[in-house]
Amino acid sequence: MADFYVTIGLEVHCQLLTKTKLFCRCGTDYIGKDPNTLVCPVCMGIPGSLPVLNQKALELAIKTALALRCEILPQVVFHRKNYFYPDLPKGYQISQYNFPIGTNGFVEFFAQGTKKRVRIKRVHVEEDAGKLVHEGLGLPPHSSGVDFNRCGIPLVEVVTEPDLHSPEEAREYLVMLRSVVRYIGASDGNMEEGSLRCDANVSVSQSSLELGTKVEVKNMNSFRSVFRALQYEIERQKKVILEGGAVVQETRHWDEREGVTVSARGKEEAEDYRYFPDPDLLPVAITPETIAGIEKTLPELPLERRERFMVEYELTEGEAGILTQEREIADFFEACLMEFRKPRLVCNWMLTEVLKNLNELNIGITQSRVTPESLGELIKMVDRKEISGTIAKSILEEMFTSGGKVKEIMARKGISFITSEKELERIAREAIEKNPQSVADYLSGKEKALHFLIGQVMKTTRGQADPETVKSLLLKELRSGE
Repeated sequence: MADFYVTIGLEVHCQLLTKTKLFCRCGTDYIGKDPNTLVCPVCMGIPGSLPVLNQKALELAIKTALALRCEILPQVVFHRKNYFYPDLPKGYQISQYNFPIGTNGFVEFFAQGTKKRVRIKRVHVEEDAGKLVHEGLGLPPHSSGVDFNRCGIPLVEVVTEPDLHSPEEAREYLVMLRSVVRYIGASDGNMEEGSLRCDANVSVSQSSLELGTKVEVKNMNSFRSVFRALQYEIERQKKVILEGGAVVQETRHWDEREGVTVSARGKEEAEDYRYFPDPDLLPVAITPETIAGIEKTLPELPLERRERFMVEYELTEGEAGILTQEREIADFFEACLMEFRKPRLVCNWMLTEVLKNLNELNIGITQSRVTPESLGELIKMVDRKEISGTIAKSILEEMFTSGGKVKEIMARKGISFITSEKELERIAREAIEKNPQSVADYLSGKEKALHFLIGQVMKTTRGQADPETVKSLLLKELRSGE
């Protein structure tokens, strides 16, 4: 089998978290709105209307570029990118060409346990286009409509150098990029709702010294689809090469249902778009004072926080990665440590029971009724053996639904912990007397029989006993009869 060298570069569009569009005062909350209800002459490109730059969008774009370690250009210029498509009423998109917001940055992330750096070629701002609708909304059969609500939504585009070499790396880079824009509050990064969209340039060659023919893959709307689309496209290009064919430079769409990429059109180059400076928008100067002011607002970023968690709390790279992927989860974890300073125990509860309950309720940590103080108190009681882990899990579930405090829930559910050794001894003896076969099995060397007996005691006490104490008492009783 021939060796192949895979090269991937990504272009990611993130919707900026502004209340109004990039060049007008139309709202940006278009999800669920009736078509064409958030439009005005500016975002529709009606002749005579003039765009006015949204300063908040510019600020968020600079913040994104700084978080990606970019050099900020002293002056940015908006260009018209000319092309025809039904969802682009102006016939051009206002974007940036040779004077973007930032250049020469980088993103670092872990892929398969190894730290990797991807260079960022540029970060620029541009407006979004509308959306074609092919069914529903009362459309007649065999017809399409256009919803212009999305026209003019502010986007920041992050373009990498071709530094990625596998679908796994591309996915991990995307996860980190989304984490960064969420940490800094620039975008919600929701791929399913289109707030974060990814195009990939993929090439396969048989020499590490030269790139293969570049193919652009579009229409991927989840981390899973990016991974699958890249896997498919890489194998498709390898097959073409092995069969003696030539890979064609083109744009292909990812068909999620069929699991294939499909040819869409020939690949355009920059000159095809006839970029020229937008005459309605003056160049914008970005002063050192502006940059310094925005830089001060940057929080500790996810990779820095992950590495600090690994050192300060002695967590593994995987544990720290999960806890720091979402800023709110990391904040919750550290707030919990203020109540109970045992990082290992808190981490275990966060990664198992807390995430399990959040997933079951399909909510984020900020929507949950559990407070860091309540979780800290709960884990502290388990650590002190004041309640069992089983009881604590049931209390936590109740906390997620009612939001109550630990002792309130215990009182409401009639939970009390059996600490009386005499009481537990009595229950342990009863378990032994009622299960002679298990006793015989244990005495013949079957360790599982002991776990069965422990389970019987825990069942009798409704989990209101410490399993380690129960085990100790059972062993004492069993050995006394040997």
